[in-house]
Parts: sequence; C-alpha cells; structure tokens
Amino acid sequence: MSCIFCKIAAKEVKSSVVGETERFIVIKDINPQAPTHLLIMPKEHFSSLVECNDGSLLGGMLETAKAVAKDLGVDERGFRLIINTKEEGGQTVFHLHMHLLAGRALAGKMG
Repeated sequence: MSCIFCKIAAKEVKSSVVGETERFIVIKDINPQAPTHLLIMPKEHFSSLVECNDGSLLGGMLETAKAVAKDLGVDERGFRLIINTKEEGGQTVFHLHMHLLAGRALAGKMG
C-alpha cells in the first residue's frame, strides 16, 4: 500500500484525527488554508471522485462534513467544501477526499 491516505486510515501513519466513523476518517490538513481546514476521506480507496460510483459513500461524505461542521461550531457562520479531481482540478493526493474550510470569510474566485 503506497497511498498516504490509505496508510492514515489504517493508522500506519500518524495524523491529527478529528473524527472517525466506520467508513470515514477526518483529519487536520498539514498545510491549512483557513483557521479550520480538515480533510474528510473514505477509508476505502478511490483514486478520485471520477472512480467512485458509490452514491451512498459520496452522500456519507457530505453527511460527515455536515456533522463535523456542527461539532466544531462552524455550521452557523459557514464553511466551504472542496473536492479537487485529477491533475487539472488541483488534486495532489490521489485518494478521494474533501476539504472543509472555515473560520474566516472565504473570499476569492473559484477558478
């Protein structure tokens, strides 16, 4: 297994875990772009969003993001969810994951 996120999910690599369910792990991003910057990833490996045909898993990612936002108290003021997909979409780790950013006004263009 060479995927760093698979190793994190398997607890082979240490990370700052914020939450975990049977299907997902939520960690702090090591290069935060906002006061709150988390990664929500499935424990099962999918290289990108394009490779995942599991609608319940994708819905579960959104539900997990919503629950984490509520737990952290950022749900009231707002947050941003991002799934970078493949090279031109900005994906740098090829394991499906979602960024949750919050804690300040998130201005700027999205492209």
